[in-house]
Amino acid sequence: MNDYERIALVIRYLDEHHTEQPDLATLADCVGLSPFHFHRLFSAWAAITPKDFLQCLTLAHAKDLLRQGSSVLEAALSAGLSGPGRLHDLCVTLEAASPAEVKSGGAGWTILAGFADSPFGKCLVGESPRGISHLSFVESEQAISKLRSSRREEAQTSKEMEPPHVGCYGFAGGSEDGEGEMAALREAWPHARLHRDDSAAARLAGRVFERPAGLSARPILRAFVQGTAFQVRVWRALLQIQPGTLVSYGRLATALGQSTAARAVGTAVGQNPLAYLVPCHRVIRETGVVGDYRWGTVRKRAILAWESSARFAAGTLADPRSPGQGTPGQGTRPTALARSCRPGALTGRAASLPRDQES
Repeated sequence: MNDYERIALVIRYLDEHHTEQPDLATLADCVGLSPFHFHRLFSAWAAITPKDFLQCLTLAHAKDLLRQGSSVLEAALSAGLSGPGRLHDLCVTLEAASPAEVKSGGAGWTILAGFADSPFGKCLVGESPRGISHLSFVESEQAISKLRSSRREEAQTSKEMEPPHVGCYGFAGGSEDGEGEMAALREAWPHARLHRDDSAAARLAGRVFERPAGLSARPILRAFVQGTAFQVRVWRALLQIQPGTLVSYGRLATALGQSTAARAVGTAVGQNPLAYLVPCHRVIRETGVVGDYRWGTVRKRAILAWESSARFAAGTLADPRSPGQGTPGQGTRPTALARSCRPGALTGRAASLPRDQES
């Protein structure tokens, strides 16, 4: 079990046991770690303490990030989006395939593709001569849920044989060989030559998911997508949402001048072909509820908390319970974690939106 899998299990455990107000020792036991090693896990993965990370999952924190994100997005869009969008700290230039390029299906191209580890699980990365043209996470949340149910039944029948620090649930991906993701890449560029190179993919993923000290700039990455003019406009708008801030579907539509077309904007968000790189995960419901995500709701919450933790550690986030009045970098320290992580918060089960409004 790697670090991300343990983080995902912690979020799932909080979903199911919020009424029990689990303490850190209980959460550590759930993933088979001592409290000491549990603390080290969060220090290595998120660069903050477990309590601070869990604070990044709360409803109040999400609403504060929504307030910040909306103002920043509107200011960015007011400057115009006629050129390729640029993400503030992970600099990304987004170019769209021309009709002729789409029609050719990548004829004459070689696309380097491979599987790599990321902070959020195994991913498939594909790079064409024009830039990164595919990025998806491999694990299937449905398969994870089935495995967890199976492991839970096993634990119930053999409880007396279980040692004290064995994790509560197992975790695994849906398609271990990633054939479904590779097939989607082939379908997008049917006439291109695909060359698998996991080493090159690992190097590229390292650049995509690089975590800088604080919020310093990173090297520019080129992204290349197929999409309608409207879709590309929405995706470029997503690149204006800073890491550690959030925007609602409705505010995104309004900022784009499409206040009466929120559903169409949501559909375009959900059709984003580049996981994480084009940050569709930074769009949530106005209520602060995260909602569904193409690559798994737990993964979406983990990504958002991971991004928030960078600002938290850098001292640029105020106390989310008192927006604008907290000391920069000072997070809350709830004694009962479950009070902050009740249903409806980032760790709670979301009331489902239609999937075409979610990313």
